[in-house]
Amino acid sequence: MNLAFELELVGRLILAAFLGFVIGLERELAGQPAGERTHALAALGAAAFAVLSVTAFPGGDTARVAAGVVTGLGFLGAGMILRKEDHEVYGLTTAAGIWAVGAIGLAIGSGMYTLGIAAAVLVAIILVSERVLKFDRRVARWRTETKESHNSPPHDRELEA
Repeated sequence: MNLAFELELVGRLILAAFLGFVIGLERELAGQPAGERTHALAALGAAAFAVLSVTAFPGGDTARVAAGVVTGLGFLGAGMILRKEDHEVYGLTTAAGIWAVGAIGLAIGSGMYTLGIAAAVLVAIILVSERVLKFDRRVARWRTETKESHNSPPHDRELEA
């Protein structure tokens, strides 16, 4: 392999790790346990597997490697999902973020820069929009109001209507 091509491959790894880091930074700022390092490593690992599958095994079945990455990241994400005593489930967004940065890493590692960058921008928009638009607070308030109205005695519900 020539030096220019190898430098491009290293650039793919750096770009994938950077995009994963940026997405993970949002998770870190949101107080989630899987932050910038975890997301950067997931994206970097996925990109490295993509680069290896294309360059080290020419003519090989690259789809198998991609499928392995998706499965592995699914297990990693599953370990981040918790169910608390109050039956609330936590960690789904972070787990989905790990899965998404894996896809970003696969795209960048495969040389599909526009797709990978576009996916990273969309993931960032989705994650940041929750805090900007405060959907989580609105939904929590709605759930509380709904629970309270269903837990009140029937005659109280008739008075509210």
